Order: sequence, then C-alpha cells, then structure tokens
Amino acid sequence: MAENLQDWLGRSETREDVIGVERCLAMQAALDSSVFGGVDALAAGDPLPPLWHWLYFWDIAMRSRLGRDGHPALSGEFLPPVGPARRMWAGSRVTFPGTLTLGEPATRVSTIEGITEKQGRTGRLVFVTVRHEISVGDGLAVVDEHDIVYREDTGDAGASARLGEPAPNDADWTETVDPDATLLFRYSALTFNGHRIHYDREYASVTEGYGGLVVHGPLLATLMCGLAGHARADRPVAGFEFRGMRPVLDSETFTVCGKADGDDAIDVWVANGDGNFSMKGRVSLG
Repeated sequence: MAENLQDWLGRSETREDVIGVERCLAMQAALDSSVFGGVDALAAGDPLPPLWHWLYFWDIAMRSRLGRDGHPALSGEFLPPVGPARRMWAGSRVTFPGTLTLGEPATRVSTIEGITEKQGRTGRLVFVTVRHEISVGDGLAVVDEHDIVYREDTGDAGASARLGEPAPNDADWTETVDPDATLLFRYSALTFNGHRIHYDREYASVTEGYGGLVVHGPLLATLMCGLAGHARADRPVAGFEFRGMRPVLDSETFTVCGKADGDDAIDVWVANGDGNFSMKGRVSLG
C-alpha cells in the first residue's frame, strides 16, 4: 500500500476562482465579531483577510461522489486512495508573499508534496501534505501547506478528545466564543464542506463517537489568526502555522488566546471548555 500511495507524490491540479465580495460579507455576518470579522463591511478593492482564502476554490463534487461522511469519496482522482478512513485537517503552514484583493480573479495550483504512514494509538494513520500556491495578476499571493490526516475508522473518533493538555492562563489577549449549530452550518456552506460531523448531530455523536457537532479546524485557525491581527493591527500578518490537537464541540464555550513573543510574533491557541489545548499556532508579523 505504501508504494502505491507514493505514486501520488507530485500530482497537481489547478483551480480558478474570483475572490468575490459577497462570500466575505457572508463570513463577516457568520462571525458577527469586530475582533474576528472587522467593524466595516468589506468592499471590492479591499485586501482579503488572512486565511479567508479557504472560502474559495471549492471542491465541487457531485452528491453521487460523496462518501458516507459527506467528504468526496476517496477515489484517488487527486488525493491518494487511502481506503476506508476518517479524514481531518491536521494543520497548515501559510505565508503571504503577496495580497489577494476582493474582486480579482485568482489561480490556485495544488501539489501533493508528502505522504507518510504511521501507527497511532487508534490504528493506522496516513498524513498527506498538499502545497497550495495562489497567484493573481502580479504574482504569488499565498502559499499554504495543508496537512491532512486519515485515521483508521475505529468507531470512536472522540477518544483522543478525552485526553487533555492544560492550556496556559497567561495570554495577553483573549476572546471567548460560544459556538452554535448555525455558525457551523454557515461556515460549512461558505467553504462548501459537506463533512457531516459539522452539521449532522446524530452522525457526529452516534456514528463517529463525538459528543456533539465538531467546530471546523480551519474556522478555529481563522479565529486565532484574526485575534492576532486585531491585537496588532499596526503590522500585517506575514505567516501563520497551526496544529490541531483535539476537537472543540458546539456544546462548549471556548477561548481564543494570544501572547506576544517579542515584537514580531504572537503565539496563539484555543482552549476548550475544560481549559485544555484544542489548537496551537503561531503568527509571524511583517
């Protein structure tokens, strides 16, 4: 299997999109926060907020091509054919060499850069790294290395969530978020994400073993980066990296935290309702 999966290294696909204003206005409405979404309505010609490129370049898969979890079936058309597994967003490393501007067309080239198999506590894990390069008329604007993890389907995806690492309480900036099903549904719609753990409570709780609906990893990352950008509005975000640690559920209030590391970086994290790490990240300032 490992040799077959390695055949997918170097595969690429290209997508075109327009960085439309309406999707950003809908994102602002979904967040409904001056910290995370800004005070003023975005308009054509404005720069796209960091990480909001995840609202574009949809994977528009026909309903007949979806697996039972709502993701596109693992057919091996672009991503490797891992087999029956649960797919999650493990983390990303993003840099912003240029600017995406609302209203302009953009091109994303995605390339499979790494495939690694490991044995975890709950069984076989496959990590796939996809490098996305987003370009506009004047050159490269975003480089996003996206880590995907495929976990063996054991029937209890929530097991790792019960193991917690306490988050620190010395943040310089914090913002409390009380998620609900509507926020999760709206973010799923804005990203054309059919993964049922975010909106189908019975599926998330019974089939996959979570205690409720799961807050999207990229949404948590967007909030972390947004908090840092709001705290240091005098400096542009030059880079961001994050790693998911355990799920946050819609039934728990969570806290987005940031702590300055010198003048050029901010360590960010999400603490779940129990005060444990859900996600860790780092923002580099330009």
